[in-house]
Amino acid sequence: MQYQNSYKKEIPDKLYFKIGEVSEITELPSHVLRFWETEFAKINPRRTPSGQRLYRPRDVERILEIKYLLYEKKYTIEGARKHLIARTAKKDQNFEHFLDDLRSELQALRNLLD
Repeated sequence: MQYQNSYKKEIPDKLYFKIGEVSEITELPSHVLRFWETEFAKINPRRTPSGQRLYRPRDVERILEIKYLLYEKKYTIEGARKHLIARTAKKDQNFEHFLDDLRSELQALRNLLD
């Protein structure tokens, strides 16, 4: 995966990453990753039966975005949390508009076929 934004970097093509791998990719200590899990609900690694964290690529992307907001943009944790919530809400709203447009198009096609 290749990204344009400055906070995004190449993430290896794997299904899951252990916390040490995520620490290496993001250049953040493991204790910071564990702390951010408590502060940001969107960071939610799966757990093995032994309790080991397994991060998905999207978790790593979120961590990199949070790092960018906190370290580069100088957001507070609360400010970064609000920013991410607002961005998600906007994406959800755009998706709803897309679905409404798609429903209208499909209905128009259905009417043509009747």
